[in-house]
Amino acid sequence: MSHRLSAQEVESAKECFAIYSKQHKLPRDNLGKALRSLGANPSNQDLQKLVTKMRVPDPLSLADFLSVLEQDFPPPDTEEEIREAFGVFDKSGEGTISASELKHVLMTMGEKLTQEEVELIIREADVDEEGQIRYEQFVSIMKRT
Repeated sequence: MSHRLSAQEVESAKECFAIYSKQHKLPRDNLGKALRSLGANPSNQDLQKLVTKMRVPDPLSLADFLSVLEQDFPPPDTEEEIREAFGVFDKSGEGTISASELKHVLMTMGEKLTQEEVELIIREADVDEEGQIRYEQFVSIMKRT
């Protein structure tokens, strides 16, 4: 399914396109990042299906990008879903997860993140002297990205 973009959504898309494009074209490798920065939440698999179904060119023009944005994407994970997922790794029950374990999980399970993406998240998190991150803080970081 698809929907028409509002004037505000088009303006936001243009700003996003300007940030992620190179020489007024958006490399398809940047499509997922651009969509996520606008609040869409496609998995890499969903993104690949969309690229194939829509025959998305590489690179994309602004018109191509707007056409992609008109598609319906799954809603982002709720804070509760993120909290539950990472609560599994809280062995002590203190609301923390080890930074090294978090890095490993983010790079190897589910929707795998790149080393660069994980390092950016870890840098933003407040790692304590014992190498632990409070996962409530992690949830708030994930909701901002």
